[in-house]
Amino acid sequence: MKQTGLLLLGLAATIPLATAGCGGTKTVTKTVTVSATAKSGVGGPREVVEYGYIKSLESKGGSFELRFDPAWFLTGKTANQAALEDTGSSDVPNDNYVVNESTRAYTYIVPASAHVRVLTTGANLNGTPITVAQLAQLVAGKNPLPKPLFESISTGFWMTFRNDKVESLEQQYHP
Repeated sequence: MKQTGLLLLGLAATIPLATAGCGGTKTVTKTVTVSATAKSGVGGPREVVEYGYIKSLESKGGSFELRFDPAWFLTGKTANQAALEDTGSSDVPNDNYVVNESTRAYTYIVPASAHVRVLTTGANLNGTPITVAQLAQLVAGKNPLPKPLFESISTGFWMTFRNDKVESLEQQYHP
């Protein structure tokens, strides 16, 4: 989706002002195209990213069923204020604070081909790609990976989904 309207209007309004008083005036209109990732139109966003916790992940036919407990992964001023309201202190180690006001889990469909990354020992912080089936084993308390996990999957995951279908699950690093 391309958005040019507001940027074009802003440029058209500022360029004549900038050139006034320069010995002559010349109006220049420049069209700039900006890719937009924000939602437009009616209805919910097409793709949503949420942070939270995997409660269960079980094979159901050719796909998997995920029970996911969403939470707020906050940083900066937002994290400081939430911590202050919750604890009486605005001290937020590592500039993040997680708020999980409900432990309610929601059900999502995870295709076997969904993108999954976990943090393993010796890997960089981009994570190690694994299969959904391997993640299901990790959730069940088994470790099917050749390398041990760097930290427990209880650190939470970023889930990208469209409607009720998960596209990716990426483990969050907590220093």
